[in-house]
Amino acid sequence: MRTLARSLLLPGLTALALTATGCSSTPHTGAAEPAGTTSPTPAADGVSQQLDVAAAPQGESTPAAVARGDAKGRTEKSALKVASYDAASGRAVIADAPKAPSKGPSQAPSQAPSPGKTASTPPDSGRPGADKPVAVGDVIASAPAPGAPNGLLAKVTEVVGKTDRGTEVKTASTTLASVLNDDKADGKVPVDPASVTVEPLMKGVTLSWAKGDGLKFGPEGAKLPLGNLQLDVNASVDTAPDAPASAGASVSGFVQLAPQVEFAYDGTPGGAPGPRGAFLGMSGDWSSQWKLQGRAAASTGAPKRIPFAKLHSSPVIQVGPVPVVVNLDLTCYIQVEADGKVTVEVQQDVKGDFKVGGSYAVGKGWTPVSASNVQSTPVRASVTAAGRVKGAIGAEASVGLYGAVGVTGDFAPYLRGEADAKATASSDGKTSLSGAWALYGGFDLSGNLQLQLSLFGTPLFERRIPLGSLNREWALASGRTGQ
Repeated sequence: MRTLARSLLLPGLTALALTATGCSSTPHTGAAEPAGTTSPTPAADGVSQQLDVAAAPQGESTPAAVARGDAKGRTEKSALKVASYDAASGRAVIADAPKAPSKGPSQAPSQAPSPGKTASTPPDSGRPGADKPVAVGDVIASAPAPGAPNGLLAKVTEVVGKTDRGTEVKTASTTLASVLNDDKADGKVPVDPASVTVEPLMKGVTLSWAKGDGLKFGPEGAKLPLGNLQLDVNASVDTAPDAPASAGASVSGFVQLAPQVEFAYDGTPGGAPGPRGAFLGMSGDWSSQWKLQGRAAASTGAPKRIPFAKLHSSPVIQVGPVPVVVNLDLTCYIQVEADGKVTVEVQQDVKGDFKVGGSYAVGKGWTPVSASNVQSTPVRASVTAAGRVKGAIGAEASVGLYGAVGVTGDFAPYLRGEADAKATASSDGKTSLSGAWALYGGFDLSGNLQLQLSLFGTPLFERRIPLGSLNREWALASGRTGQ
């Protein structure tokens, strides 16, 4: 998606924020009231509003999250949707949202007809009427729609005319500043684990999740905390060629996640383009229990990384009346680095949290944010022979807006073992073996900010901004051998 470094706030601008039918995002828990249905707090003239940040409501049974600017350029709700969108031409068809059915979930249209067959209605840049739901200068912020699987954030540049599906318009890319204006928003939205799609990349990977009253239990009867998803893996890794059969290398265990989206926006008063501040990031709790055992093959060059599952979710968060589509991707992986000499058996429990993101402030630009607090407990540990080995079970994560990646992060809790053995012999034929071994736990956190974060309406930056490498390590166990 192209982005604009600046977004012009035209006098009398009408802004639309549309939610398509069949939205896949759902509230995180079975709350008494649907999230995201609260109207923005009224504000006096010229004073910004504090907008709620929540999960978008589910399906068509709730009012469509559609916003239209009033005479002062504010954004408010209205009942429109994106019926279809063609990315190549930038054309979209805008129509009235269908009425909610009385019972049961509704289905979104399966087809996305290409815009066309316009009637003789001439282009009109005036205010929208009954037959013209949108006008030139209106801004569309839509949840996923036919032809726009990652949502749509666009400005109407021309009203082409009526079609059998609605009003066809031409659009150009724009920014969130053109719909959020001088308002403020700050909140965290948990990701519904039921909305996460998982693609196993190797055998032996299973998924469990827990949401609301519909709990799904993990392997071996483990009951998951609400809002968590769990990936279990049991996979072999390359074993050193000279290792005995009993020293086959493998990794097994689980990763448990409770991810959430963090979003903040601080608009500039007085209609100036762009915000004073913004934040986009991903955070959450991390828990894993895993075991590395055997004699792993020697690494050549970079450590060997073995992805075992890809996860994707596109939660729609409701920022006041505006649906904002956030794209989350995680690739869970196993990584082993060894010299082919050490036989290790270690099991570890890891618990903690992580946060990656980008923060913007006027005068300072975009700065990276990365933090983690992780603790681990060794359950069992032993190392034999001399050499080194390091094993990690981690995740590559990315978070963005409307399909454009803004932040990438790599979070990898790991185990590291090393041993130093010395053998001696005397003239009487006696031999002795002595040495020391140690095991360490730790984690690495790294990543980058991408220039697509300018979707907020902030200036572009010319290159990726690294998050910086955050590393922590602690001793788990150690010992000596001798005879």
